[in-house]
Amino acid sequence: MTEKLPEAEVIKRESDYLRGTILEGLADKATGALPEDDTKLTKFHGSYQQDDRDLRDERRRQKLEPLYQFMVRLRLPGGVLSSQQWLGLDKIADECANSTLRLTTRQTFQFHGIFKEKMQSFMRMVSHLGLDTRGACGDVNRNVISNVNPQLSHLHQEVHDLSLAISDRLRWRSGAYGEVWLGEERVAELGQEEEPFYGHKYLPRKFKIALAIPPENDCDVFANDIGLIAIIHEGRILGFNVVVGGGMGLTYGDPATYPRLATMAGYVPKEKIVDACEAICAIQRDYGCRTNRAHARFKYTVDDHGMDWFQERFTEYHGTSFERPRSFSLTSNGDRFGWVEGEGDLHHLTLLIPTGRVADTEEGGQIRTGLRKIAEVHDGNFRITCNQNLVIAGVSSEQRPKINAIVEEYGLDAGNRSTPLRQHSMACVAFPTCGLAMAESERFLPGFVGQIEQLMSEEGLEPDAINVRITGCPNGCARPYLGEIGLTGKALGKYNLYLGADFSGQRMNRLYRENIDVETILAELRPLLRDYREKRLENEYFGDFLVRTGVVEAERTPAMLHQAIK
Repeated sequence: MTEKLPEAEVIKRESDYLRGTILEGLADKATGALPEDDTKLTKFHGSYQQDDRDLRDERRRQKLEPLYQFMVRLRLPGGVLSSQQWLGLDKIADECANSTLRLTTRQTFQFHGIFKEKMQSFMRMVSHLGLDTRGACGDVNRNVISNVNPQLSHLHQEVHDLSLAISDRLRWRSGAYGEVWLGEERVAELGQEEEPFYGHKYLPRKFKIALAIPPENDCDVFANDIGLIAIIHEGRILGFNVVVGGGMGLTYGDPATYPRLATMAGYVPKEKIVDACEAICAIQRDYGCRTNRAHARFKYTVDDHGMDWFQERFTEYHGTSFERPRSFSLTSNGDRFGWVEGEGDLHHLTLLIPTGRVADTEEGGQIRTGLRKIAEVHDGNFRITCNQNLVIAGVSSEQRPKINAIVEEYGLDAGNRSTPLRQHSMACVAFPTCGLAMAESERFLPGFVGQIEQLMSEEGLEPDAINVRITGCPNGCARPYLGEIGLTGKALGKYNLYLGADFSGQRMNRLYRENIDVETILAELRPLLRDYREKRLENEYFGDFLVRTGVVEAERTPAMLHQAIK
């Protein structure tokens, strides 16, 4: 007897290729929400229904429904946009959202605080900029990420072009997007042809692809379902080492769930890499678990069947086997702040955007206004990094002083106004909008980093480059399991503490202490930082020090992400 499918699978299959009753729900003025089934479908359209959790209790006392609103994420392969697109998105933030933009760890934008009556206007304004939100969320291939600066060299441009090609190949194609958001008429009953790759089932769960150019690993390539590591010879990309089965996220109390780093599968020549990505995604489409959503990611498909099985399926779907992997070296997964000179007498400026939030605030300064002023005079492009920062790319020598003047006037941070510790910290949104959040993250990070800086100062340490990653739940949006210090929210004011990742994104951390408050976290870190100052080797990173001195093991198993050392 066939196992009963979970509700999410049934909704997809009966949705008429992601149409559902979204249009009817948008027209219903009696509520700020959409019907529950349609909230699952709008994820495929790039949106999550949320509410302001800070106001829940007060609204409940007033017998009002929650303050429903929507988060919308763009599909922006490689994180590239023009100055005009930046200005357009900045305008949309005021007209349709909460007057902020947020740069995400998936190298794109999220908008928050969009009310239902503004959703179609938002989508149409985005479309007029030549952008869309199709597949930025949902059980499909998500935003394809890559090294941040295509104009830094011809290699980066090649990788960016491939990210566009892969994203387009794996984009869902139903007419639902145009009909729901852009006012387009339904052309015909196309049936299966409407989704030639995904069919009516789509994927079992989300699917993520990243491209890296060694020695930089700014996209955390091993954290993705498919990771593509460029192999360079004599200044050109020959092909890619392909790693498969990576993914962040676990469920507390369920040891069958775990984050996983991708496994090396082999090498594919550059001209075949788009086809290879399609073949691997098709394997997950056809063999991924559809009866248990907690077990539906590609990482579990790989572990359930094994790499030999995967290699056989790849040869079957792709028509050619993997070649032997080539040698490579990855050294860092952070951003290089300040000015970098590229080819063609162009310059590129990387700015720190704390937690990715582009806003004007009393505490953070006029980040949004400063970036708007840059966009008004900048002839090049913008690049969002996978670490929630921003590159002002393609600046001419003549234009550079003008950009510098704006940076100085608005107090923007080119790495000269912050410590290395703060530059290597990252957080998800969490409260007040994310429905999954168990603890603070974005609002908690700045103060927590300040506390660590104070602790390091007291122990005689410079505020060193340590990767600090915080999320409000265990799902891993800010890749906390790759932090040398990682926190995942357990309850308000309580976190799990993970330690011992490396600095280049090739070793996960492990659970050290469970469900502890900030005071306890700092008390646990103090003696470790003291030992680090006294016993570290030259140029040794904090995570490597913890492994070398036996504080945490070098081995990583799924159980280690659930079983605390102390």
